[in-house]
Amino acid sequence: MGNLKEKLLTETQRPAVIRDCARLVDEEVERKSGFSGLAIKAAFKTVKTVKPGFIEHVIDGLLDAWVEKLEGHFAKWQEGGSAGNFGAFCQRDSSAVAERLLEVTDARAHKIEQKTVASLYGKMRPSAKEHVVAAVPGLGRVVDKYLSL
Repeated sequence: MGNLKEKLLTETQRPAVIRDCARLVDEEVERKSGFSGLAIKAAFKTVKTVKPGFIEHVIDGLLDAWVEKLEGHFAKWQEGGSAGNFGAFCQRDSSAVAERLLEVTDARAHKIEQKTVASLYGKMRPSAKEHVVAAVPGLGRVVDKYLSL
């Protein structure tokens, strides 16, 4: 079956993967509720209005590193005989998958020279994991879509 990079990051698949991931982000933001959900939705709407295409640009910039982080989970899934689908496999250990994905944004945050942005990321990081954990099933569905092609 190869590796995730061969399935997701080809010249023809990458743009579609980015679109599907952006759609997933939209869906996850829409699901948020309560006071923090309102804040997330407002911030997200502002970003999308002020910088159209920004979400897709960020996903594109992080996608290679995210796929690299998922490769270990993918290898374990394959070693186990690829039973079920990869998304369900990831969902069983969604906390670890989320941590691996957040390692990418953590590394980027450490490189940010603007102290205000770095400080804001530091304040948001503790709650970020719960949001990423919640998105793991959707991410699994996106990945599974391209594994079957």
